[in-house]
Amino acid sequence: MGYPIAGHLARRYPTLVWNRTPSKAEAHAKEFGSQPVAFAQVAQADILFTCLPTSQEVHGVAEQLLPHLRPGTLWVDHTSGEPELARKTAARLAEKGVSYLDACLSGGVAGAVQGRATVMAGGSREDFERARPVMATYAAKIVHVGPLGSGHAVKAVNNALLAVNLWALSEGMLALVRQGVDARLALEAINASSGRSNVSENLFGQRVLSREFPNTFALGLLAKDLGICARVLEAAGTPAPMLRQVREFFEIARREVGSAEVDHTAVARLLERWAGLEIR
Repeated sequence: MGYPIAGHLARRYPTLVWNRTPSKAEAHAKEFGSQPVAFAQVAQADILFTCLPTSQEVHGVAEQLLPHLRPGTLWVDHTSGEPELARKTAARLAEKGVSYLDACLSGGVAGAVQGRATVMAGGSREDFERARPVMATYAAKIVHVGPLGSGHAVKAVNNALLAVNLWALSEGMLALVRQGVDARLALEAINASSGRSNVSENLFGQRVLSREFPNTFALGLLAKDLGICARVLEAAGTPAPMLRQVREFFEIARREVGSAEVDHTAVARLLERWAGLEIR
């Protein structure tokens, strides 16, 4: 998602880009007019944006960049990460006078490309208001959800709800197909009824019924987010038997599928294998 987001930024602002794979930054510069730079040079930016697989990588980048950072810089992290580690990263950055927002994204690659992403941000109101007009170049919905760490927590719960809907719909559709129901007609009815969800409206038909399963959001990343959600639940101490259970389901799926890199909708394929039929 970082690639198209940086493209939107480059259309409005002078934008420095760095990637662990230099050829990606160079390709971005050719496509969007951004400026590829060496790692330390990104510290020249007034606002720094990161979008990495996990909070561990964000923290590692922060530690390496710390000697080069300037007071007054704002760090906006779009990684789907861990609240506790975000607070640790923010504390390290604060030693250099750098502010931090955990500003998780939703909407997938398509939402990022279209400039229609959703941002759920944690941090100070002052830092949020400073970042908001810049984030508006690629986000249609920008919400300040609470103090530092809140963005990561809301994103983890959001993705757990995605997982619940995906697993439950796959189970239900398998039962219907077994009983001779046309899967496409069933989905059409569900999408006009109370059981509809983002999964039923925007994922299931396009990925499962089509048999395409395009790889846009890896199963391993969703399993990672469910682990973060489990830690959020543990910290809160609130009852959450369903959300805890769905994490176990996806851990099983990750092991059974044999690859963390397949699209998250591949859990439907796993359930199909267990049932001995396809959802068509």
